[in-house]
Amino acid sequence: MVTPQTPILGRATYPRAAPGRLAAPGGSAQSPEQEDGEKEDLGDTLVYYAQPWLISAIVHMILLIILALIVIPQFFHREVDLTAEIYAEKLGDQLEFDSPFAGNDPEKVEEPLLTPPDLNRVENPFAAPPPAEIIPEGVTSTSDLQATVIGYALKGRDEGAKEALLAAYGGTATTEAAVALGLAWLARQQRKDGSWSLVGPYTNGAQDDNPEAATAMALLAFQGAGITHKRGKFRENVARGWDWLLQQQDADGNFFHEGAFNHRFYTQGQCTIALCEIYGMTRDDRFREPALRAVDYLIRSQSSEGGWRYSPNADSDVSVTGWIVMALQSARMAGLNVPADVFHKVTRFLDRIALEGGSKYPYQKGREATLAMTAEALLMRQFLGWSRDDDRLIKGVSWITEPANLINFERDRDVYYWYYATQVCHHMEGDYWKKWNSVMRQLLPENQVKTGREAGSWDPIKPSRDAWANEGGRLYVTCLSIYCLEVYYRHLPLYSSGALRLISSTSPAPPAEATSHPAAINQ
Repeated sequence: MVTPQTPILGRATYPRAAPGRLAAPGGSAQSPEQEDGEKEDLGDTLVYYAQPWLISAIVHMILLIILALIVIPQFFHREVDLTAEIYAEKLGDQLEFDSPFAGNDPEKVEEPLLTPPDLNRVENPFAAPPPAEIIPEGVTSTSDLQATVIGYALKGRDEGAKEALLAAYGGTATTEAAVALGLAWLARQQRKDGSWSLVGPYTNGAQDDNPEAATAMALLAFQGAGITHKRGKFRENVARGWDWLLQQQDADGNFFHEGAFNHRFYTQGQCTIALCEIYGMTRDDRFREPALRAVDYLIRSQSSEGGWRYSPNADSDVSVTGWIVMALQSARMAGLNVPADVFHKVTRFLDRIALEGGSKYPYQKGREATLAMTAEALLMRQFLGWSRDDDRLIKGVSWITEPANLINFERDRDVYYWYYATQVCHHMEGDYWKKWNSVMRQLLPENQVKTGREAGSWDPIKPSRDAWANEGGRLYVTCLSIYCLEVYYRHLPLYSSGALRLISSTSPAPPAEATSHPAAINQ
Protein backbone atom coordinates (compact mmCIF):
# COMPACT_ATOMS: atom_id res chain seq x y z
CA MET A 1 0.00 0.00 0.00
CA VAL A 2 1.31 3.39 -0.95
CA THR A 3 1.78 5.93 1.80
CA PRO A 4 0.14 9.34 1.07
CA GLN A 5 2.33 12.42 0.93
CA THR A 6 1.82 15.71 2.75
CA PRO A 7 -1.52 17.22 1.70
CA ILE A 8 -1.40 20.51 -0.21
CA LEU A 9 -4.50 22.73 -0.12
CA GLY A 10 -6.57 19.82 1.01
CA ARG A 11 -5.51 17.51 -1.73
CA ALA A 12 -3.21 14.50 -1.49
CA THR A 13 -0.58 13.78 -4.07
CA TYR A 14 0.87 10.41 -4.84
CA PRO A 15 3.93 9.33 -6.71
CA ARG A 16 2.91 8.23 -10.16
CA ALA A 17 4.70 5.92 -12.44
CA ALA A 18 5.83 6.86 -15.85
CA PRO A 19 3.86 5.20 -18.59
CA GLY A 20 4.43 1.45 -18.60
CA ARG A 21 6.38 1.46 -15.29
CA LEU A 22 5.65 0.81 -11.58
CA ALA A 23 6.73 3.28 -8.96
CA ALA A 24 9.06 2.16 -6.22
CA PRO A 25 7.55 2.45 -2.75
CA GLY A 26 8.42 5.80 -1.16
CA GLY A 27 11.00 5.78 1.57
CA SER A 28 12.41 2.34 0.79
CA ALA A 29 16.11 1.75 0.35
CA GLN A 30 17.27 1.48 -3.26
CA SER A 31 20.36 0.21 -4.95
CA PRO A 32 22.43 2.44 -7.29
CA GLU A 33 20.93 0.63 -10.23
CA GLN A 34 17.47 1.39 -8.91
CA GLU A 35 18.33 5.05 -8.37
CA ASP A 36 19.57 5.35 -11.94
CA GLY A 37 16.42 3.76 -13.20
CA GLU A 38 14.27 6.11 -11.16
CA LYS A 39 16.14 9.14 -12.55
CA GLU A 40 15.43 7.90 -16.05
CA ASP A 41 11.77 7.38 -15.13
CA LEU A 42 11.58 10.96 -13.80
CA GLY A 43 13.10 12.37 -17.01
CA ASP A 44 10.61 10.40 -19.09
CA THR A 45 7.79 11.71 -16.97
CA LEU A 46 8.90 15.37 -17.42
CA VAL A 47 9.23 14.95 -21.15
CA TYR A 48 5.85 13.24 -21.38
CA TYR A 49 3.98 16.01 -19.55
CA ALA A 50 6.04 18.87 -21.02
CA GLN A 51 5.29 18.09 -24.67
CA PRO A 52 1.83 19.73 -24.88
CA TRP A 53 2.98 22.82 -22.99
CA LEU A 54 6.16 23.14 -25.02
CA ILE A 55 4.32 22.84 -28.33
CA SER A 56 1.72 25.35 -27.16
CA ALA A 57 4.44 27.81 -26.05
CA ILE A 58 6.27 27.52 -29.39
CA VAL A 59 3.07 28.06 -31.40
CA HIS A 60 2.08 31.10 -29.34
CA MET A 61 5.59 32.55 -29.59
CA ILE A 62 5.52 32.23 -33.38
CA LEU A 63 2.14 33.94 -33.50
CA LEU A 64 3.41 36.78 -31.31
CA ILE A 65 6.45 37.28 -33.55
CA ILE A 66 4.28 37.38 -36.69
CA LEU A 67 1.92 39.89 -35.09
CA ALA A 68 4.88 42.01 -33.97
CA LEU A 69 6.31 42.06 -37.50
CA ILE A 70 2.95 43.26 -38.83
CA VAL A 71 2.03 45.80 -36.16
CA ILE A 72 5.28 47.36 -34.89
CA PRO A 73 6.51 48.78 -38.26
CA GLN A 74 3.27 50.76 -38.50
CA PHE A 75 4.46 52.89 -35.61
CA PHE A 76 7.86 53.69 -37.15
CA HIS A 77 7.61 53.48 -40.95
CA ARG A 78 7.28 56.78 -42.74
CA GLU A 79 6.43 56.43 -46.36
CA VAL A 80 8.04 59.01 -48.67
CA ASP A 81 6.47 59.73 -52.02
CA LEU A 82 8.42 61.50 -54.77
CA THR A 83 6.06 63.30 -57.08
CA ALA A 84 7.13 64.65 -60.45
CA GLU A 85 5.02 67.70 -61.21
CA ILE A 86 4.22 67.98 -64.89
CA TYR A 87 2.65 71.22 -65.96
CA ALA A 88 2.77 71.34 -69.75
CA GLU A 89 -0.44 70.69 -71.64
CA LYS A 90 1.41 68.32 -73.96
CA LEU A 91 4.46 66.51 -72.68
CA GLY A 92 7.19 65.83 -75.21
CA ASP A 93 9.74 63.03 -75.04
CA GLN A 94 11.58 63.15 -71.75
CA LEU A 95 15.31 63.45 -71.31
CA GLU A 96 17.15 60.18 -70.97
CA PHE A 97 19.10 60.96 -67.85
CA ASP A 98 18.85 60.14 -64.19
CA SER A 99 16.64 62.30 -62.04
CA PRO A 100 14.81 62.00 -58.71
CA PHE A 101 11.63 61.66 -60.77
CA ALA A 102 12.67 58.47 -62.56
CA GLY A 103 10.19 55.61 -62.89
CA ASN A 104 10.14 52.42 -60.85
CA ASP A 105 10.37 49.86 -63.63
CA PRO A 106 12.78 47.18 -62.29
CA GLU A 107 13.71 46.31 -65.88
CA LYS A 108 14.97 49.86 -66.54
CA VAL A 109 17.04 50.69 -63.50
CA GLU A 110 19.50 53.53 -64.11
CA GLU A 111 22.69 54.27 -62.27
CA PRO A 112 23.09 57.89 -61.05
CA LEU A 113 25.49 59.71 -63.37
CA LEU A 114 25.07 63.33 -62.33
CA THR A 115 28.63 63.64 -61.08
CA PRO A 116 31.38 62.90 -63.60
CA PRO A 117 34.22 61.02 -61.90
CA ASP A 118 37.04 63.27 -63.13
CA LEU A 119 35.96 66.59 -61.61
CA ASN A 120 37.78 68.39 -58.84
CA ARG A 121 36.22 68.56 -55.40
CA VAL A 122 34.77 71.93 -54.38
CA GLU A 123 36.29 73.32 -51.20
CA ASN A 124 33.24 75.33 -50.16
CA PRO A 125 30.41 75.43 -52.70
CA PHE A 126 28.26 77.57 -50.40
CA ALA A 127 30.79 80.32 -49.78
CA ALA A 128 29.13 83.69 -49.42
CA PRO A 129 30.51 87.19 -49.79
CA PRO A 130 31.17 89.29 -46.68
CA PRO A 131 28.45 91.69 -45.47
CA ALA A 132 28.21 94.88 -47.48
CA GLU A 133 28.58 98.28 -45.92
CA ILE A 134 25.24 100.00 -45.45
CA ILE A 135 25.10 103.26 -47.41
CA PRO A 136 22.71 105.84 -45.95
CA GLU A 137 20.10 107.00 -48.46
CA GLY A 138 21.56 104.56 -51.00
CA VAL A 139 19.45 103.77 -54.06
CA THR A 140 20.97 100.35 -54.64
CA SER A 141 22.93 97.78 -52.68
CA THR A 142 25.46 96.97 -55.39
CA SER A 143 29.01 96.75 -54.13
CA ASP A 144 32.53 95.88 -55.25
CA LEU A 145 32.98 93.19 -52.59
CA GLN A 146 34.94 90.11 -53.47
CA ALA A 147 33.43 86.64 -53.16
CA THR A 148 34.47 83.16 -54.25
CA VAL A 149 31.54 81.63 -56.10
CA ILE A 150 31.31 83.74 -59.26
CA GLY A 151 32.50 80.77 -61.30
CA TYR A 152 29.19 79.05 -60.68
CA ALA A 153 27.21 81.66 -62.63
CA LEU A 154 28.09 79.93 -65.90
CA LYS A 155 28.63 76.42 -64.52
CA GLY A 156 25.12 75.28 -65.30
CA ARG A 157 26.33 74.74 -68.87
CA ASP A 158 28.78 72.02 -67.83
CA GLU A 159 28.05 68.35 -68.34
CA GLY A 160 26.34 66.86 -65.30
CA ALA A 161 25.20 70.24 -64.01
CA LYS A 162 23.29 70.81 -67.25
CA GLU A 163 21.31 67.59 -66.92
CA ALA A 164 20.54 68.23 -63.26
CA LEU A 165 19.23 71.73 -63.96
CA LEU A 166 17.11 70.54 -66.87
CA ALA A 167 15.43 68.02 -64.59
CA ALA A 168 14.94 70.55 -61.82
CA TYR A 169 13.49 73.38 -63.91
CA GLY A 170 11.32 71.60 -66.45
CA GLY A 171 13.45 71.03 -69.52
CA THR A 172 12.64 68.00 -71.67
CA ALA A 173 14.18 65.96 -74.44
CA THR A 174 11.94 67.97 -76.75
CA THR A 175 13.42 71.32 -75.71
CA GLU A 176 16.95 69.95 -75.96
CA ALA A 177 16.26 68.46 -79.38
CA ALA A 178 15.03 71.87 -80.53
CA VAL A 179 18.24 73.49 -79.27
CA ALA A 180 20.37 70.90 -81.07
CA LEU A 181 18.42 71.36 -84.30
CA GLY A 182 18.73 75.14 -84.02
CA LEU A 183 22.49 74.98 -83.49
CA ALA A 184 22.87 72.71 -86.49
CA TRP A 185 21.01 75.29 -88.61
CA LEU A 186 23.30 78.05 -87.33
CA ALA A 187 26.38 75.98 -88.15
CA ARG A 188 25.17 75.63 -91.75
CA GLN A 189 24.79 79.41 -92.10
CA GLN A 190 28.35 80.29 -91.07
CA ARG A 191 30.25 82.02 -93.84
CA LYS A 192 33.70 80.99 -95.08
CA ASP A 193 35.44 83.76 -93.14
CA GLY A 194 33.86 82.53 -89.87
CA SER A 195 31.18 85.22 -89.56
CA TRP A 196 27.39 85.13 -89.72
CA SER A 197 25.01 87.53 -91.47
CA LEU A 198 21.59 88.96 -90.63
CA VAL A 199 20.48 88.96 -94.28
CA GLY A 200 21.36 85.49 -95.61
CA PRO A 201 22.20 83.03 -97.15
CA TYR A 202 18.89 81.79 -95.70
CA THR A 203 15.43 83.10 -96.57
CA ASN A 204 13.57 85.93 -94.80
CA GLY A 205 16.66 87.74 -93.59
CA ALA A 206 16.81 91.24 -92.12
CA GLN A 207 16.61 94.44 -94.14
CA ASP A 208 20.08 95.60 -93.06
CA ASP A 209 23.15 93.51 -92.34
CA ASN A 210 25.28 93.63 -89.22
CA PRO A 211 27.81 90.76 -89.29
CA GLU A 212 29.33 91.68 -85.91
CA ALA A 213 25.96 91.45 -84.16
CA ALA A 214 24.96 88.34 -86.12
CA THR A 215 28.23 86.59 -85.24
CA ALA A 216 27.95 87.52 -81.57
CA MET A 217 24.37 86.21 -81.41
CA ALA A 218 25.32 82.92 -83.06
CA LEU A 219 28.25 82.48 -80.67
CA LEU A 220 25.95 83.20 -77.71
CA ALA A 221 23.65 80.39 -78.86
CA PHE A 222 26.53 77.88 -79.01
CA GLN A 223 28.04 79.06 -75.72
CA GLY A 224 24.65 78.93 -74.01
CA ALA A 225 24.66 75.19 -74.66
CA GLY A 226 28.13 74.84 -73.14
CA ILE A 227 30.00 74.75 -76.46
CA THR A 228 33.28 76.67 -76.70
CA HIS A 229 36.28 76.68 -79.03
CA LYS A 230 37.68 73.87 -76.85
CA ARG A 231 34.75 71.50 -76.37
CA GLY A 232 31.48 70.43 -77.94
CA LYS A 233 30.20 69.23 -81.29
CA PHE A 234 30.43 72.69 -82.89
CA ARG A 235 33.71 73.80 -81.34
CA GLU A 236 35.28 74.40 -84.77
CA ASN A 237 32.41 76.73 -85.68
CA VAL A 238 32.92 78.62 -82.43
CA ALA A 239 36.69 78.84 -82.97
CA ARG A 240 36.25 80.24 -86.49
CA GLY A 241 33.63 82.67 -85.29
CA TRP A 242 35.95 84.07 -82.62
CA ASP A 243 38.87 84.24 -85.02
CA TRP A 244 36.77 86.58 -87.13
CA LEU A 245 35.00 88.59 -84.39
CA LEU A 246 38.15 89.46 -82.43
CA GLN A 247 39.58 91.05 -85.57
CA GLN A 248 36.65 93.48 -85.66
CA GLN A 249 37.42 95.09 -82.29
CA ASP A 250 39.39 98.33 -82.43
CA ALA A 251 41.88 99.68 -79.90
CA ASP A 252 39.09 101.44 -77.96
CA GLY A 253 37.24 98.17 -77.46
CA ASN A 254 34.47 99.04 -79.95
CA PHE A 255 33.07 96.39 -82.32
CA PHE A 256 30.71 98.50 -84.46
CA HIS A 257 32.10 100.38 -87.46
CA GLU A 258 29.39 100.72 -90.10
CA GLY A 259 25.70 100.04 -90.56
CA ALA A 260 22.40 101.37 -89.27
CA PHE A 261 22.84 104.24 -86.80
CA ASN A 262 20.77 102.58 -84.08
CA HIS A 263 22.82 99.34 -84.16
CA ARG A 264 25.94 100.67 -82.45
CA PHE A 265 25.35 99.79 -78.80
CA TYR A 266 23.13 96.78 -79.47
CA THR A 267 26.15 95.39 -81.29
CA GLN A 268 28.59 96.37 -78.55
CA GLY A 269 26.39 94.86 -75.86
CA GLN A 270 25.98 91.55 -77.66
CA CYS A 271 29.68 91.26 -78.53
CA THR A 272 30.67 92.08 -74.95
CA ILE A 273 28.30 89.47 -73.50
CA ALA A 274 29.71 86.80 -75.81
CA LEU A 275 33.30 87.86 -75.10
CA CYS A 276 32.89 87.86 -71.31
CA GLU A 277 31.13 84.50 -71.43
CA ILE A 278 33.83 82.76 -73.45
CA TYR A 279 36.48 84.11 -71.10
CA GLY A 280 34.49 83.11 -68.03
CA MET A 281 33.83 79.62 -69.39
CA THR A 282 37.37 78.84 -70.55
CA ARG A 283 39.72 81.24 -68.70
CA ASP A 284 41.59 81.49 -72.01
CA ASP A 285 43.90 84.53 -71.71
CA ARG A 286 43.38 85.25 -75.37
CA PHE A 287 40.01 86.76 -74.49
CA ARG A 288 40.89 88.62 -71.29
CA GLU A 289 42.27 91.85 -72.73
CA PRO A 290 39.61 92.16 -75.44
CA ALA A 291 36.95 91.65 -72.76
CA LEU A 292 38.48 94.34 -70.56
CA ARG A 293 38.58 96.78 -73.48
CA ALA A 294 34.97 96.05 -74.43
CA VAL A 295 33.76 96.58 -70.86
CA ASP A 296 35.79 99.75 -70.48
CA TYR A 297 34.28 101.14 -73.70
CA LEU A 298 30.78 100.57 -72.31
CA ILE A 299 31.59 102.22 -68.98
CA ARG A 300 33.09 105.27 -70.69
CA SER A 301 30.03 105.56 -72.96
CA GLN A 302 27.39 105.67 -70.20
CA SER A 303 25.19 108.76 -70.44
CA SER A 304 24.71 111.24 -67.61
CA GLU A 305 21.10 110.04 -67.46
CA GLY A 306 22.40 106.63 -66.41
CA GLY A 307 21.79 104.42 -69.42
CA TRP A 308 22.81 103.95 -73.05
CA ARG A 309 21.22 104.47 -76.43
CA TYR A 310 22.62 105.03 -79.93
CA SER A 311 25.65 107.25 -79.31
CA PRO A 312 28.28 107.43 -76.56
CA ASN A 313 27.39 109.68 -73.60
CA ALA A 314 24.15 110.87 -75.25
CA ASP A 315 20.75 109.70 -73.95
CA SER A 316 19.17 106.48 -72.66
CA ASP A 317 16.43 103.98 -73.41
CA VAL A 318 15.44 100.75 -71.69
CA SER A 319 16.03 98.57 -74.76
CA VAL A 320 19.71 99.39 -75.34
CA THR A 321 20.43 99.77 -71.61
CA GLY A 322 19.17 96.24 -70.95
CA TRP A 323 21.72 94.70 -73.32
CA ILE A 324 24.52 96.75 -71.77
CA VAL A 325 23.57 95.83 -68.20
CA MET A 326 23.61 92.17 -69.23
CA ALA A 327 27.06 92.71 -70.72
CA LEU A 328 28.34 94.27 -67.50
CA GLN A 329 26.73 91.47 -65.51
CA SER A 330 28.49 88.94 -67.74
CA ALA A 331 31.75 90.73 -67.01
CA ARG A 332 31.19 90.20 -63.29
CA MET A 333 30.32 86.57 -63.93
CA ALA A 334 33.69 86.25 -65.65
CA GLY A 335 35.50 87.83 -62.70
CA LEU A 336 36.08 91.24 -64.30
CA ASN A 337 35.62 94.35 -62.21
CA VAL A 338 32.76 96.79 -62.87
CA PRO A 339 32.58 99.84 -60.56
CA ALA A 340 29.47 99.91 -58.38
CA ASP A 341 28.71 103.49 -59.41
CA VAL A 342 27.90 102.30 -62.94
CA PHE A 343 25.02 100.27 -61.52
CA HIS A 344 23.93 103.11 -59.22
CA LYS A 345 23.46 105.30 -62.30
CA VAL A 346 21.40 102.63 -64.04
CA THR A 347 19.16 102.38 -60.99
CA ARG A 348 18.58 106.13 -60.98
CA PHE A 349 17.67 105.99 -64.70
CA LEU A 350 15.13 103.23 -64.08
CA ASP A 351 13.70 105.06 -61.08
CA ARG A 352 13.06 108.15 -63.24
CA ILE A 353 11.15 106.36 -65.98
CA ALA A 354 9.30 103.74 -63.91
CA LEU A 355 5.49 103.61 -64.01
CA GLU A 356 2.98 102.29 -61.47
CA GLY A 357 5.45 102.48 -58.63
CA GLY A 358 8.17 100.58 -60.49
CA SER A 359 6.18 97.55 -61.69
CA LYS A 360 5.94 98.68 -65.35
CA TYR A 361 8.30 100.46 -67.76
CA PRO A 362 8.21 102.33 -71.08
CA TYR A 363 10.88 102.58 -73.77
CA GLN A 364 11.67 106.12 -72.63
CA LYS A 365 10.21 108.56 -70.13
CA GLY A 366 6.84 109.93 -71.20
CA ARG A 367 5.81 106.87 -73.22
CA GLU A 368 3.39 104.05 -72.32
CA ALA A 369 4.55 100.88 -70.63
CA THR A 370 5.02 97.79 -72.80
CA LEU A 371 5.46 94.14 -71.95
CA ALA A 372 8.87 93.95 -73.62
CA MET A 373 10.32 97.00 -71.86
CA THR A 374 8.80 95.91 -68.53
CA ALA A 375 10.37 92.45 -68.78
CA GLU A 376 13.75 93.91 -69.74
CA ALA A 377 13.66 96.52 -66.95
CA LEU A 378 12.59 93.96 -64.34
CA LEU A 379 15.52 91.73 -65.32
CA MET A 380 17.82 94.69 -64.73
CA ARG A 381 16.14 95.25 -61.36
CA GLN A 382 16.83 91.65 -60.44
CA PHE A 383 20.50 92.08 -61.35
CA LEU A 384 20.63 95.36 -59.43
CA GLY A 385 19.45 93.86 -56.17
CA TRP A 386 15.67 93.74 -55.91
CA SER A 387 14.60 90.80 -53.75
CA ARG A 388 12.28 88.12 -55.05
CA ASP A 389 9.50 89.22 -52.67
CA ASP A 390 9.68 92.89 -53.68
CA ASP A 391 6.07 94.02 -54.24
CA ARG A 392 7.01 95.96 -57.38
CA LEU A 393 8.72 92.94 -58.90
CA ILE A 394 5.84 90.63 -58.00
CA LYS A 395 3.28 93.00 -59.52
CA GLY A 396 5.29 93.31 -62.74
CA VAL A 397 5.88 89.57 -63.13
CA SER A 398 2.20 88.92 -62.39
CA TRP A 399 1.36 91.13 -65.38
CA ILE A 400 3.84 89.28 -67.59
CA THR A 401 2.39 85.89 -66.67
CA GLU A 402 -1.27 86.76 -67.23
CA PRO A 403 -2.72 84.25 -69.74
CA ALA A 404 -3.07 86.88 -72.47
CA ASN A 405 0.63 87.81 -72.16
CA LEU A 406 2.16 84.34 -72.45
CA ILE A 407 3.90 83.14 -75.62
CA ASN A 408 1.54 83.06 -78.58
CA PHE A 409 2.54 82.53 -82.22
CA GLU A 410 -0.87 83.52 -83.59
CA ARG A 411 -1.04 87.09 -82.25
CA ASP A 412 1.27 89.72 -80.74
CA ARG A 413 4.31 87.63 -81.60
CA ASP A 414 7.41 89.22 -80.08
CA VAL A 415 10.48 87.04 -79.51
CA TYR A 416 12.32 90.00 -77.98
CA TYR A 417 9.72 90.17 -75.21
CA TRP A 418 9.79 86.39 -74.79
CA TYR A 419 13.57 86.41 -74.38
CA TYR A 420 13.53 88.84 -71.45
CA ALA A 421 10.34 87.49 -69.85
CA THR A 422 11.78 83.96 -69.92
CA GLN A 423 14.78 85.09 -67.89
CA VAL A 424 12.76 87.12 -65.39
CA CYS A 425 10.34 84.26 -64.72
CA HIS A 426 13.16 81.72 -64.47
CA HIS A 427 14.85 83.81 -61.79
CA MET A 428 11.54 84.14 -59.93
CA GLU A 429 10.93 80.35 -60.05
CA GLY A 430 7.79 78.99 -58.37
CA ASP A 431 4.36 79.50 -59.93
CA TYR A 432 5.55 82.32 -62.18
CA TRP A 433 8.08 80.06 -63.84
CA LYS A 434 5.63 77.17 -64.11
CA LYS A 435 3.05 79.35 -65.86
CA TRP A 436 5.59 80.69 -68.33
CA ASN A 437 7.53 77.49 -68.93
CA SER A 438 4.45 75.29 -69.43
CA VAL A 439 3.66 77.32 -72.54
CA MET A 440 7.18 78.17 -73.69
CA ARG A 441 8.57 74.65 -73.70
CA GLN A 442 5.57 73.52 -75.73
CA LEU A 443 5.09 76.25 -78.32
CA LEU A 444 8.70 77.09 -79.22
CA PRO A 445 9.61 73.53 -80.29
CA GLU A 446 6.22 73.11 -82.01
CA ASN A 447 6.79 76.17 -84.20
CA GLN A 448 10.38 75.37 -85.15
CA VAL A 449 10.89 74.50 -88.83
CA LYS A 450 11.36 70.71 -88.94
CA THR A 451 12.11 69.96 -92.59
CA GLY A 452 13.73 71.44 -95.65
CA ARG A 453 16.56 73.86 -96.11
CA GLU A 454 15.66 75.96 -93.05
CA ALA A 455 15.10 73.04 -90.67
CA GLY A 456 16.12 74.08 -87.17
CA SER A 457 15.29 77.77 -87.59
CA TRP A 458 12.19 79.76 -86.71
CA ASP A 459 10.39 81.49 -89.57
CA PRO A 460 10.05 85.21 -88.73
CA ILE A 461 6.82 85.64 -90.72
CA LYS A 462 4.95 82.34 -90.20
CA PRO A 463 2.53 81.48 -88.69
CA SER A 464 2.40 85.24 -87.96
CA ARG A 465 4.90 88.05 -88.39
CA ASP A 466 7.27 88.58 -85.48
CA ALA A 467 7.66 92.14 -84.23
CA TRP A 468 11.35 91.99 -85.28
CA ALA A 469 10.96 90.20 -88.61
CA ASN A 470 12.27 93.16 -90.61
CA GLU A 471 15.01 94.38 -88.25
CA GLY A 472 16.36 90.98 -87.23
CA GLY A 473 15.12 88.42 -89.70
CA ARG A 474 15.40 84.65 -89.43
CA LEU A 475 18.79 84.49 -87.68
CA TYR A 476 17.76 86.98 -85.00
CA VAL A 477 14.45 85.23 -84.29
CA THR A 478 16.17 81.83 -84.25
CA CYS A 479 18.95 82.90 -81.86
CA LEU A 480 16.57 84.43 -79.33
CA SER A 481 14.35 81.34 -79.50
CA ILE A 482 17.38 79.14 -78.77
CA TYR A 483 18.34 81.36 -75.82
CA CYS A 484 14.86 80.84 -74.37
CA LEU A 485 15.17 77.05 -74.62
CA GLU A 486 18.63 77.14 -73.02
CA VAL A 487 17.36 79.11 -70.03
CA TYR A 488 17.27 76.04 -67.77
CA TYR A 489 21.07 75.99 -67.54
CA ARG A 490 22.28 79.14 -69.32
CA HIS A 491 22.41 81.15 -66.07
CA LEU A 492 21.68 79.96 -62.55
CA PRO A 493 18.54 81.42 -60.92
CA LEU A 494 19.53 84.53 -59.00
CA TYR A 495 17.64 83.86 -55.80
CA SER A 496 17.96 80.10 -55.36
CA SER A 497 20.63 78.27 -53.39
CA GLY A 498 19.08 75.03 -54.61
CA ALA A 499 20.66 75.46 -58.04
CA LEU A 500 24.06 75.88 -56.42
CA ARG A 501 23.52 72.70 -54.42
CA LEU A 502 22.57 70.82 -57.57
CA ILE A 503 25.79 71.65 -59.39
CA SER A 504 28.25 72.06 -56.52
CA SER A 505 29.39 68.44 -56.72
CA THR A 506 29.76 68.54 -60.50
CA SER A 507 31.85 71.69 -60.84
CA PRO A 508 35.46 72.49 -59.93
CA ALA A 509 36.24 75.41 -57.67
CA PRO A 510 35.96 78.85 -59.33
CA PRO A 511 39.05 80.94 -60.03
CA ALA A 512 40.48 82.95 -57.15
CA GLU A 513 40.16 86.26 -59.02
CA ALA A 514 36.38 85.93 -59.34
CA THR A 515 34.20 88.64 -57.88
CA SER A 516 30.86 87.09 -57.05
CA HIS A 517 27.87 85.02 -58.00
CA PRO A 518 25.20 87.08 -59.80
CA ALA A 519 22.91 86.83 -56.81
CA ALA A 520 25.72 87.83 -54.47
CA ILE A 521 27.03 90.98 -56.12
CA ASN A 522 24.18 92.94 -54.62
CA GLN A 523 24.52 92.56 -50.89
